[in-house]
Amino acid sequence: MTKKLLRVLVLVHETLVPPEDTAGYSPQQIDEWRTEYDVATSLRAIGHEVKVLGMGDNLAELRSTIMDWKPDIAFNLLEEFQGIVTYDQYVVAFLELMRLPYTGCNPRGMMISRDKVLSKQILAYHRIPTARYALLPRKRRYRQPGKLKFPLFVKSATEDASLGISQASIIHDGPKLRERVEFIHEQTNSDALVEEYIEGRELYIGVLGNERLTTLPVWELSFGTLPDVMSIATRKVKWDRKYQARHGIGTGPALDLQPGLPLRLAAIARRIYRALSLSGYARIDLRLKPDGSLYVLEANANPNLAQIEDFATSALAAGMGYDTVLQRIMQYGQHYDAAWRET
Repeated sequence: MTKKLLRVLVLVHETLVPPEDTAGYSPQQIDEWRTEYDVATSLRAIGHEVKVLGMGDNLAELRSTIMDWKPDIAFNLLEEFQGIVTYDQYVVAFLELMRLPYTGCNPRGMMISRDKVLSKQILAYHRIPTARYALLPRKRRYRQPGKLKFPLFVKSATEDASLGISQASIIHDGPKLRERVEFIHEQTNSDALVEEYIEGRELYIGVLGNERLTTLPVWELSFGTLPDVMSIATRKVKWDRKYQARHGIGTGPALDLQPGLPLRLAAIARRIYRALSLSGYARIDLRLKPDGSLYVLEANANPNLAQIEDFATSALAAGMGYDTVLQRIMQYGQHYDAAWRET
């Protein structure tokens, strides 16, 4: 791994530009920009020259910063652009047009993994099991899917970070299904994805690399004292610290896995990563049913990189400190075989 110090342009949403230090901020305020703060301060501590650019709704400032400051690499922490979650891929495409290396996933992999239906179709082609599903588009006449078995799980077909997901997302009858589908259409302004609910343990596995891949230890989301009927990763489960503490919710190493299962999980994670054209780093979410069968929930390109979140903590369990993780992610960005390198 190269130890060359770089000029790093950290791309963040305009409302998430972190302060110089956390003094005077509440834990809730810090949570808003924790990832941005952790990445920027850690890169500076390593010795890199860092500029944080808060991006709003146009690319003009990004272009001028690249032309004037001449960064060696962009560290991409954007999760949306112009308020649209699927538009972050276009910023990465712009970076390719500017011939600037960047961290994380390439535009094609971002587009495919963000489109949950397309992802499922590709995984099905590769015979990687996912829950049976139906897509119910917006602005179309509602028709209840007839081949799916209750209970069903309803979510946005494109949004991430558990937007629109709550305990009401698990559906047991037809009238509630229509009500929830209409809710997703209205609240997320996206199509609704209806899946057969998969009961079981929720497992995460991080993947690093472009061609040669490294998998991290298997991590598990523990739902603590929540009843089994509530074992889904809602926004409160993922982001509400008080709710997590009250119910003992948290993530950590997946214990008591059957012999050989960690290797099987690592192998399927690599297959998914390659099938969806991912690069840089990603987190693969799966469900392990009581009978030992595995189902893919989704693949998350550019997952949360805060020091306290799953990707970094699982890397630490593998002996990879936070600085090393960031360095490796930048190394993969510098060496990603983008098309412009061949011209």
